[in-house]
Amino acid sequence: MRLTKAFIRNFRRLEEVVIDFEDSETVFVGPNNSGKTSATSIFRCFLSSRDFKIHDFSIQRISEIDRYAPEEDDFVFPSIELDLWFEFDPENISFGRAFSLLSSVSIETDEVGIRCKYVVDDISKLWAEYDTIFPSDDDGSRKRSLSHFLGLDGNFKNHFSVQYYSLSRLESDEVEETVLKFSDGKRILNSLVRADFVDAQRNMNDDEEASRSSKLSTAFASFYRNNLDQADISDAAIQIIDENNEKLTEHYDEHFGNLMGVLDGLGVPAAHERRLKIISSISADVALRGSTELIYIDAETAHELPEAYNGLGFKNLVLMAIQIRDFQLQWLQTLENRPLCHLIFIEEPEVHLHAQVQQTFIANIWNILNNLDEDGIGSPQLVITTHSSHVLNSVDFEKVRYFRRCHRLGEDPAVSQILRVSEIHNLRDFQASAVATDDGEVDADAALDFLKRYLALIHCDLFFADAAILIEGTVERLLLPQMITKTSPNLNMKYLTTLEVGGAYAHRFAELMTFLHIPYLVITDIDSVKPPVGGGRAKACCAVDAGAVTSNASLKDMFVGKLSISDFNEIPAQDQSQTDLDRYVAFQRPVEVVFLGEHIMVHGRTLEETFIYENIQAFGEGEAFKSVVLPTVAEELNQSIYELIRESSFKKTDFALTVLSADDWQVPLYIREGLEWLEQRLQSRDQPIEEVVI
Repeated sequence: MRLTKAFIRNFRRLEEVVIDFEDSETVFVGPNNSGKTSATSIFRCFLSSRDFKIHDFSIQRISEIDRYAPEEDDFVFPSIELDLWFEFDPENISFGRAFSLLSSVSIETDEVGIRCKYVVDDISKLWAEYDTIFPSDDDGSRKRSLSHFLGLDGNFKNHFSVQYYSLSRLESDEVEETVLKFSDGKRILNSLVRADFVDAQRNMNDDEEASRSSKLSTAFASFYRNNLDQADISDAAIQIIDENNEKLTEHYDEHFGNLMGVLDGLGVPAAHERRLKIISSISADVALRGSTELIYIDAETAHELPEAYNGLGFKNLVLMAIQIRDFQLQWLQTLENRPLCHLIFIEEPEVHLHAQVQQTFIANIWNILNNLDEDGIGSPQLVITTHSSHVLNSVDFEKVRYFRRCHRLGEDPAVSQILRVSEIHNLRDFQASAVATDDGEVDADAALDFLKRYLALIHCDLFFADAAILIEGTVERLLLPQMITKTSPNLNMKYLTTLEVGGAYAHRFAELMTFLHIPYLVITDIDSVKPPVGGGRAKACCAVDAGAVTSNASLKDMFVGKLSISDFNEIPAQDQSQTDLDRYVAFQRPVEVVFLGEHIMVHGRTLEETFIYENIQAFGEGEAFKSVVLPTVAEELNQSIYELIRESSFKKTDFALTVLSADDWQVPLYIREGLEWLEQRLQSRDQPIEEVVI
C-alpha cells in the first residue's frame, strides 16, 4: 500500500493544499517560510506525538475564532484537517484492513481515504469557560481574545480532540465522509501508516565536552535497544555482562571489605539484620548507553581518537543513516498488524555535508533501505525537504513538489502585500509545449527533456529563488553583480538565480516560470542579421543597417509578429513589461550619444557594443580599454564598433574583466530599465515573517 495524496486544510500557511506523493521519494523545495516544514509537522501531529497549538491554525482561521459569538447559529468553528488517500491491491492482504474504510461493499476501487480532524469538542462549554475567565466589559470588549485563551496552558488540548472519518470516492467523483469511533479510527490509521521523522535540528556539534545526548554514542544505544535486544542477541549480551558482573562483585568485596567492617563496628546493620554487600548490576542496554564511547581508529597506527575529533558532516551522515535504518528495522520487525505504509520524513539532510555527499545522499539511503528488505515486505516512502540544489539534482524532475508563498484565494494584492498562505505545485503536472526553432519544431517531449537536462547540468537553484534573471552569456554573468549594485542595490538582498541560456533558449523557460509563478527578467541581444537571400543562412549585420531583422528566437517568440529591427524599435517601452507572464524583456534599442562633438544615434547589436556606446567617453583614454579603437569620423561609429566586436581578436571575457577593474562606468540603459523593473516587482513582495514556526 502506498500513500498517494494528502489534503491539508487550515494548518499554518497551508490553508487549502494537496500534495501528491511518489512511490519512492518525494522532495519538498521552495523558498524559506513557504510551508515545507508545516507539511511535515501536520503528519507529526496526527501520526506521532506532537500536540497541536492554537497557532497551528492559519492566520485567517484564528481571526474567525476570535470573531465567534454564541448568537451566530450558522457559525462553523474551524478545524484542522488532514486527508490521506492510499492505493492498495484488492488481491493483496492489505484489502482486509482497507475494507473497513469503504462505506459500501459494492464499491469497486483500489483507493481508500481517511480524514483526521482536530475539532472543538463542545463550543458551549468552551465559551462558558472563556466567558468566566475573560468576561466582557460594559462596552462588550474583553481583555483577551478567544484565541489567546486557547493558547493558555492546556486549554487547547482540553477543548479540542481528534476525530476520524472514512473517505470513499463515489462514481460522481464526490467524496463521501463517514464518521468513525475514535478507537476504531485510531486503530485503522495506525494499521495503515507509520510515520518517522529525521529532524533538521540534529544537535550535532564539535564540542569535546558536549553532553552525551548530542553524540553518536546515544544513537547507537538507541539502535541497540530498539533492534538488537532480541532473544539470541540479548542472551549473548546477558551472558557477557553477567560474567563481568561476577568479576566486578568479587572486586567490590575485596576493596569494600574494610568499609563493611567499619560499619559492623558501628552496629550497622544490627546483628539480627541482613548483611550489606556491594554488587555489580550492569545491563547490556545501560552499558551501551552510559558506559561506552564511540571512537575512531587509525587503520595503520591503531591510534584511537574520540568522537569529537571527526567532522560534523561525517557525524551528521552517520546519525541519519542510523536513524533511518532504525526506523525501517522497527517497521519490519513489527510482526502483528504491521502498518501497511511506512513514511520517513527527512528534513534538510544537506546540513554540514559537502556537495558530492549531498548529491549521492538519496542513492546511499536507498542502498541502506533495500539491503534490509530481504523478505520483500516493501520499502518506505521517503519525504525529503531540502534547500540544496545538489540534493535536488539527484532526483527526477517529476518527484519535486514546489512550495510557493502567495495571496489567499480572492485576496486583492493591491490591498494587502503580505503573502499569508502557500500553494504547492507538482512538477509531474508540468507539461512543456512544442517549440519553434530556426531548424524546425522541437516537440513537447524534447522541450521538456531540454529543461530537465539544463536544470540538472547547472545545479539550478531556481526553486529557492524570489526571481530569476535569464541572460545571454559569460559577459553578462560577470558584469551582472556589479550592474545590480550600481543600478538596483536592493536586489542584493533578494534571492535571485541567474540562468545563462542565450537568446536561442530563453523562451523555452517561459512555461516553467509561469507554472512556478516566478517573476523573471530576460536580458538578451537584438542579434541583427541580413535576411537570407536564395535560401542561404542569415549573416550578422550592424543593427542600423536597412532591412535588418533579428535572429533571436526568444525575441521572436516573446513578441509574436515582430521580426525587423525597426519593428522592435517601435515597441512601446511599457510593452516590454509583460504583466500577464510576470516578466520583463530587455533588449538593445537606439540611444543618442555625443561623440566627437556630434549627437549620434547608435544601436548596439550586443551588450559589448551597447556598453561601448553608452560609455563612449571612457574609451580611447588611458590603457584600460586600449583594445577599443574609436573611429575619427562620428558617422562611422556604428559600423566601426560593430566590426570591432566581430573581430576574432576581440576577447569578450577579457573585455568584461577590464570593465570590472574600472569604476567610472554606467550600466547600459536597456539593462538598467530591466533591473529597475525587477526591483520594483520584488518590492511588492516584501513582507514580515508572520509565522515563526513553519
